[in-house]
Amino acid sequence: MADDPSVDDASHPGPESRSRQDIEASWRTHLANERTYLAWWRTGLAALAVGIAVGRVIPALAHRHTGALTGTVAICFAVLGIFLIIYGTYRERATRRALDRGDFSLPSPSLLVVLGIAGVVIGLLTIALIVRGF
Repeated sequence: MADDPSVDDASHPGPESRSRQDIEASWRTHLANERTYLAWWRTGLAALAVGIAVGRVIPALAHRHTGALTGTVAICFAVLGIFLIIYGTYRERATRRALDRGDFSLPSPSLLVVLGIAGVVIGLLTIALIVRGF
C-alpha cells in the first residue's frame, strides 16, 4: 500500500482514488454553497432597496414630510442589508473552507438569535409605520 500513489496514508485516500460520483457530489456541494452565497446577496440588496423605498421613494411619492419613525425603519433595513451581505460573504468562505477539509460549518446559534430578534424588531417598526402612516 505504501507504493500506491493514490493513497497518502491509510485514512486519507488521494484524489486518484475518489470516484466520479464523489467528485461530482463535491462539485454540487460547492455550487450549492455558491447559490446560498448569492441568496445572501439578493436578500441584502432587497433589504437595502426597502430602506431606500421607505426612506426616500414612498415619502416623495406621497408628497409628505416623514417623521423619525420612517427614517428609523429605513436605516434599520439598510443596516440589515449591509449585515446580510457581510455575513453572507463570511459564511461562504467558512463553508468553502469546511468543505475543502471535508467538514461541516454551522452558523453561530447566538448570531442567528440576534438576527431573528432584529428581524422581529424591524417587523414591529414596519407595522407601527404602516399603522401610523408615513
